[in-house]
Formats: sequence, structure tokens, C-alpha cells
Amino acid sequence: ANFSEQVVESFPSDISTGIYYGWACVGNGDVHKMVLSIGWNPFYKNVKKSVETHIIHSFKDDFYGEILSIVITGYIRSEKTFSSLEALILAIQEDIEEAKRQLDLPEHLKLKEDIFFHLPEGKTVNH
Repeated sequence: ANFSEQVVESFPSDISTGIYYGWACVGNGDVHKMVLSIGWNPFYKNVKKSVETHIIHSFKDDFYGEILSIVITGYIRSEKTFSSLEALILAIQEDIEEAKRQLDLPEHLKLKEDIFFHLPEGKTVNH
């Protein structure tokens, strides 16, 4: 899930580019583990900074237009380029495994239940 330019521009300017992990929730759905990339995606030579969320869950349907809430709980590595698409895919798989391990730790697991993810019935998030 890619965040819009407006959302990317609203991220703190002093947050380092790189790969992070944390929790994500689509709408009022369940909270899932996620990996987050913040940066320029050097392999693809992006000219605009992006923030991309990989939710570690298989959804039945797409969720375009839904509110995506995230909590970043940790940092995995800095952003880097790769010699091949295969090397990039392998690094992404390793990032996912590291995120799973870290998010199973009690100090990270407790954030899954944070009130942040639970909107009161009938309430919507202000944009």
C-alpha cells in the first residue's frame, strides 16, 4: 500500500529513510504485522520520496480508498540499491522475517492492541 504524496510530505522530515516494521490496520479491520519502506527506492531510481507499506497478511479484496493506520515500532536497515531484482526480492523476504520476529516480542506485541487502532463505532478519522 503506497501512501499519497500529501501523506508522504506530512511525515517528519527528520525520519531516516530505510526499512521499518510495525503494525497496520485497514479501516476498522484487524491489526496486522507490516514492513514499511521510507525513501527513494534506489533500485527503481525514484525521483520522489515514497512511503510504502507491506502488510503481512493476504486480503481477499483490494482496499483502495480505505483508511490505513500504521504504528512504526522499529528499524531494520538503511535504504540501498540492489544488483538485481532477485537480490531485492530476497532482501524484502529477509525484512519480512525480521519484522515477524521483532513484532512477536512482548514490547512490540502490546502495541497491536493500542486504542489508536480502534475507532469508536460510528466515528470516522478526520483527514
